[in-house]
Amino acid sequence: MRALIVTAVPAERDAVVRGIRDAGAFEGVERALPGAPGYARHRLALPVTGASDALTLEALDADVLAAGVGPAASAAATGSALATATADGLPYDLVVSAGIGGGFGVAPAIPPAGTESTGTESTGTGSTGTASPGAGQAAARPVGLALAAVVVADAIVAADLGAETPDGFAAVTDLGFGTIRHLPPAHLVRAAAEATGGVRGSVLTVSTVTGSAERAAELMARHPGAVAEAMEGFGVAEAATAYGVPVLEIRTVSNAVGPRDRAAWRIDAALAALSGAFDALARALPRAMAENGAPTDPAGTARGSSALHEAASDAAAGDGPT
Repeated sequence: MRALIVTAVPAERDAVVRGIRDAGAFEGVERALPGAPGYARHRLALPVTGASDALTLEALDADVLAAGVGPAASAAATGSALATATADGLPYDLVVSAGIGGGFGVAPAIPPAGTESTGTESTGTGSTGTASPGAGQAAARPVGLALAAVVVADAIVAADLGAETPDGFAAVTDLGFGTIRHLPPAHLVRAAAEATGGVRGSVLTVSTVTGSAERAAELMARHPGAVAEAMEGFGVAEAATAYGVPVLEIRTVSNAVGPRDRAAWRIDAALAALSGAFDALARALPRAMAENGAPTDPAGTARGSSALHEAASDAAAGDGPT
């Protein structure tokens, strides 16, 4: 399975790379997209251990890309990567928007002294003291989301794409244009949630991070199934949909959606959880794709072979990160 994983910032990209590397992947060097030198793909490849032919659909060939913050930046970078892959004859089977994000309806964590962390703008969650589900036990809705819980989007929603009217907010679809919602494949959502112990629900994409209780309540009223907000998922999904590629969104929570309280943010914990999630997903997602009739065109093995050999060669030559 050939996957494009898109994050906003390098700290999130590095967390994803660590997780896939921990699963046993070969690691290649970063390479700029041809014609778009501002975007660098970090290549990883994970063969199927013990298979008679390790270069099968269940092998993972992943490019991880830090696209920038917000839906416009994420759509531009994702579109560039998809166009390059298609032109090269190496199309992706799956696109994943990944990173940390904010949780709805949870109380901020009480911060231990000296633990404030910085490095990326977050819209994440705190803890109510209730443990998050364990691996293999997917929760349907966030009953007491814990700090660093994994969220798997069953809908990727543009929450502020529309117009203000005298009667309140009108989504762009109410105005007769476009869409505000992309639905990831149900079998991949289920597989990701089961592999990570993640919570399933809508993840909202916003261009302005929520900073008040009133705004959080307004979003929850409009989107009662929402579990998290972030800033890139819808942009990634728009680009993936334009190329006919299925899309997922995976988030780990770091603070509460609502009044901004930097002292309660837990970015380091959320990034560590993101690594753990992709350690599990590196095996689970290719397996789920293979079990549910993902494309098995004759070029599939060649696509995996190219990436695996490239990454392995980089590692053997000492070109890749260690």
